[in-house]
Amino acid sequence: MSFKRLDPEDFLVSSDSITSIMWSTGVPTLTTFTTSSIQVGSSAGTYYYSVYQTGSTLSNAEVQFDIAYADSLGSGSALYNNAVPENSPTKTIYGQYRSLILEDENSNFIFGKGNNVLTGSNFWVINLERARYKQSIFPGSLNLKLSGSGIQSLFLTDDSLDNPVSQFLGSTRVYQLISGSNGTAGTLSGSGYVAGSGSYGLVFPDLGTILINPAAVSKSINLSPSRSNNSDGLNNTKLFNAISGGASFTLNSQETLTSDYVFVRARNSEFNYSENPSFIAGSTGEVIYDNFINAPQVYLTTIGMYNDSNELIAVAKMSRPLLKDFTKEALVRVKLDF
Repeated sequence: MSFKRLDPEDFLVSSDSITSIMWSTGVPTLTTFTTSSIQVGSSAGTYYYSVYQTGSTLSNAEVQFDIAYADSLGSGSALYNNAVPENSPTKTIYGQYRSLILEDENSNFIFGKGNNVLTGSNFWVINLERARYKQSIFPGSLNLKLSGSGIQSLFLTDDSLDNPVSQFLGSTRVYQLISGSNGTAGTLSGSGYVAGSGSYGLVFPDLGTILINPAAVSKSINLSPSRSNNSDGLNNTKLFNAISGGASFTLNSQETLTSDYVFVRARNSEFNYSENPSFIAGSTGEVIYDNFINAPQVYLTTIGMYNDSNELIAVAKMSRPLLKDFTKEALVRVKLDF
């Protein structure tokens, strides 16, 4: 075994952005949506519905995303206690997302920008399963079709291509949800917004969260939440029916992989001898065969990396043994992903 200290120029750090399919079906567009009747009928269904790519009781069923409804007034769901007005699951959900995204319990969600904005007091939530979006949603890949009553349909996407400069809400990156496809409103008038109602929602790629603005959606298709007081408005069901009726939800994930490249150089005068018992005598440490003294031949198979405390922290195995002698030099590139 031989050791050699690596120099600073032997290290190189590189980052690559990897895009992959969001859904467990292995295809970019999810067309089948189901819920669990057990979950929907339980107390958990009051807060959110989990959506699967197939029947929830099948062995290959996996949660793709969750949907919920949030209302700052507590409307659309039954009160926890009739003696405490406005205190309901929808208000709890609104407060959770306000704390998570706005980071200020006195702030409000604003849909749209410029002169066309709306301060929203309620919204639907699509919350992607954490394992699905990995690091973030890939901007421009969002294409969601919502179906209203009759033949009405609404096609939604983010505005990442129309507005490529990142915007932030609090400390969270955000895009506007607009009508269009593949990250742009295209030639649609109003840039995919609704006059007087702002955008169709907000997309938070790093949180895997999409907020849908009911005020804008209801002006485009016949889809609006119930804001009844102290009763279940079945608003989770309304959004689920709109998504399953549209039968088209395209989304990709994005992940940045950081690689540390280490260039290990074996010069002609280095790493030509071995401590293997077939090479040297264990008792004396002498080379067994005289012709190996001046003309040794060894095969490099493994590279171990040690820290300054002589602790092994990484091992690189070569695909095949590499012949080394005084007439040969080797340069091995080791790639560490993390």
